[in-house]
Amino acid sequence: MWGAASDKRLRQVRLGAFDVAVERRPAGVLLVRPKSDLGTYPDKVSDWLECWARVTPDNAFLAQREADGTWRTLSYASVLESVHRIGAALLARGLSVERPVVILSGNCLEHALVGLAAMHVGVPYAPISPAYSLMSSDFGKLRSIVELLTPGLIFVNDGQPFARAIDAVRPSDTEVVVARNPLASRSCTLLSALSAEPSEAVQRANAAVGPDSIAKFLFTSGSTGSPKGVINTQRMLCANQAMISAGFHFLEDEPPVAVDWLPWSHTFGSNHNFYMVLCNGGTLYIDDGNPTPAGIAKTVRNLREIAPTIYFNVPRGYDALLPHFRKDRELRETFFSRLKVLFYAGASLSRPTWDALQQLSQETCGERVIFLSSLGSTETAPLALASTRDFDRPGNIGVPAPGVELKLVPKDGKLEARVRGPSITPGYWKQAHLTSLAFDEEGFFKLGDALKFVQPQHPEQGFLFDGRVAEDFKLTTGTWVSVGPLRTRIIEHFAPYVRDAVIAGADRDYIAALVFPDLEACRKLCDAAVQSEPVAICADARVRAEFSSLLRKFTAANAASSTGVQRLLLLAEPPSLDAGEMTDKGSINQSAVLSHRSGLVAELYQQPLSGRVIAINSERSEDRILPRLMRGLWKG
Repeated sequence: MWGAASDKRLRQVRLGAFDVAVERRPAGVLLVRPKSDLGTYPDKVSDWLECWARVTPDNAFLAQREADGTWRTLSYASVLESVHRIGAALLARGLSVERPVVILSGNCLEHALVGLAAMHVGVPYAPISPAYSLMSSDFGKLRSIVELLTPGLIFVNDGQPFARAIDAVRPSDTEVVVARNPLASRSCTLLSALSAEPSEAVQRANAAVGPDSIAKFLFTSGSTGSPKGVINTQRMLCANQAMISAGFHFLEDEPPVAVDWLPWSHTFGSNHNFYMVLCNGGTLYIDDGNPTPAGIAKTVRNLREIAPTIYFNVPRGYDALLPHFRKDRELRETFFSRLKVLFYAGASLSRPTWDALQQLSQETCGERVIFLSSLGSTETAPLALASTRDFDRPGNIGVPAPGVELKLVPKDGKLEARVRGPSITPGYWKQAHLTSLAFDEEGFFKLGDALKFVQPQHPEQGFLFDGRVAEDFKLTTGTWVSVGPLRTRIIEHFAPYVRDAVIAGADRDYIAALVFPDLEACRKLCDAAVQSEPVAICADARVRAEFSSLLRKFTAANAASSTGVQRLLLLAEPPSLDAGEMTDKGSINQSAVLSHRSGLVAELYQQPLSGRVIAINSERSEDRILPRLMRGLWKG
């Protein structure tokens, strides 16, 4: 179909219409199936690379900005040649599923070549989040991953930043390969030497790779527990691209161009985006920026030069880009010039950001660019549900893609989502117990998410995310609190002063929240004298007064006990990666924060009221003035 033909302001784009049928089972269980079948797809990822290296050998596949500001590009033919040479070297080292390749560094051309070469010759590889090497102080998560995988080779693009992590976790018999800056502490191999003349052995190894071959191991983000090693088969990756193509018909019209920062250590950036470009013979410009104050300027620079045909981001990324779009017309004109789809995942996009981007699109190019989203996980490769229609609000995650069956099981007043299909993982590497817990008796994978129909009588209108099943809890009144939607409402209502919130209240009389403030936004409310220290920012009278006012308005608009928040406590100490409070993607692990900061949870409910707590019914004078003693007590 062509977008939404009834809206002439919408830029027309060819999308596939997903429709579903609903089967009602006993005990309120629903089975939602696509009405269309999944098309054919290749047996392995390398088939795409060989196809485009033959059909369009000189077209750019990958591009990365060099230190001098120019773009270095690799054609499909040159990538395939490098894959053959590196693959031959990997085979010579006797690497295997029991001795895979581990990549510790982030997105770069060399990372892509090593990963593609490993898969080409049937050696699984595992891209590990750089945060586990660069942001951790004890390397606990990285060590557990290396012990689980028993790698035969570790690759990093730059040896120096990763030296401490490698020294801490590398087994004595594991080779280290670096693209530049070899480690001073131990011997290592330069990537330029990881090359051999392609031979019949490479061809035989590639011919032996099939749909059930393990392509890679991806580790879950740990937002609901410790990272788990998700087995990704060739079938999963290829089937998932067939699902994406079934919705994105426009990918057939011209090769896609993407400018993307999303990490390849996660399923969104790698399985969804990287392979979508490869599958369709497109070009991927590696964005060296990210949605942080330090990184967003790089993203803006890249988007000012390269006009994408499809753009992927997380909601926080769009929030970070919005002020730059507003003030920079050249950026807007380039960005929207040939854009067909804006795509977000990972969380729900706020309505103000949605509306602002739609308005900027129309003002800039006279057309509104469609916003689409989906739902999935590391275990689903990732797309399981997808929207291919123009909806009037953010948050619609669509319906099951062709090939995916969705089972909805009533649980505590919600519908727990489970999925089955060719893009679902067979399980977790060397963790049989966790694998058995992840699937039900019919082989459906338990997503852990709750969903609800947009319109129960019209299932084709899609689903909305209804929270994480494991995070929801009951108050002492027996009332269920849906944590996910409540957290989203808090972040939107308290914008721009809140980065995240953790909801407390299990077996309590009312809801309270630990709040991670946006210190940059809060600093603008402060007295000049206290603008530098996080503790002082959280204790500043103006900051507390603003949060107190916003809390009263929030609870007035959310009067029910299941949605109203009675107390807040601002946290000056950021979430800890090593303590499991934060994933490497920046997501908050709700249970870990509540456990690690149990003393602060108790303080939220303390009587008499703690001086640090902002309460809906507080009349204390300390909400209006700042006692100096508070500054020494504030650290969360």
